[in-house]
Amino acid sequence: MSVDRRAIESLLSFWALSGAETLYGETPVDRTAQAPVRPAAPRPAATATATVAPVRPMALMTPVMAASVPAQPNFVPVARAAAAEAGDLAALKEAIAAFEGCPLKAGARQAVFSRGPAAAPLMIIGEAPGADEDAQGAPFVGRAGQLLDRMLAAAGLSERAFITNTVFWRPPGNRTPTAAEQAVCAPFLERAIELVKPRALLLVGGASAKAMLKTTEGILALRGRWVDWRSSDGAMTIPALPTLHPAFLLRQPVAKRKSWEDMLVLAERLERAE
Repeated sequence: MSVDRRAIESLLSFWALSGAETLYGETPVDRTAQAPVRPAAPRPAATATATVAPVRPMALMTPVMAASVPAQPNFVPVARAAAAEAGDLAALKEAIAAFEGCPLKAGARQAVFSRGPAAAPLMIIGEAPGADEDAQGAPFVGRAGQLLDRMLAAAGLSERAFITNTVFWRPPGNRTPTAAEQAVCAPFLERAIELVKPRALLLVGGASAKAMLKTTEGILALRGRWVDWRSSDGAMTIPALPTLHPAFLLRQPVAKRKSWEDMLVLAERLERAE
């Protein structure tokens, strides 16, 4: 039986963008090739004198047992303090590179902060650096980034976009960053928004949109809808437009039309704001 690999990749991409994040197993299993499982022989009935050892639920751990589990340190306040001390983007980049509170740093080559003009009217926020970004130290420089650049150029936004991500180190295997990893990087991202002062945010992909808008909706439901992003202290409110990730567009070229519509809407709004 032939397998259409492109169809399988498209289906997996669809479910991922719809918000499905759980698999039954880490590796595929060909159920049709497995021998039928024979039912187990019935166990003999327990005698009246048989005893069963009680099972201790995890929720009933004693204080001594609980104390033996190491607590995970909360580095968010540390990140917030370091970000607040950065007076400009150069200082913020140095603060991110020196930060030790994100576990992603251990497996990455370097911190990947941003590219684009410091006073850009548009800030593009993606998910996380990939292999090319980890190697070059700049966001969106691989195939997906090249597609993004072509779309920005066609919409007249090439020199008007400051580009970054929700986390600044490449996750292992290019997996989606966890909510905790995004949370510990969030103070640096918010400080970047304060310094750049963009008039609009373009949230690229489901992981970015969910983290920035504090929502569980999938990107297929969010894209094309303007939503106000608010800072953690409520001092900033900026219109944000979620859109499809260019990596998804490379796998699903038919979806480029929707992303192009988002780009045109974005360009028109920025033009009206000037």
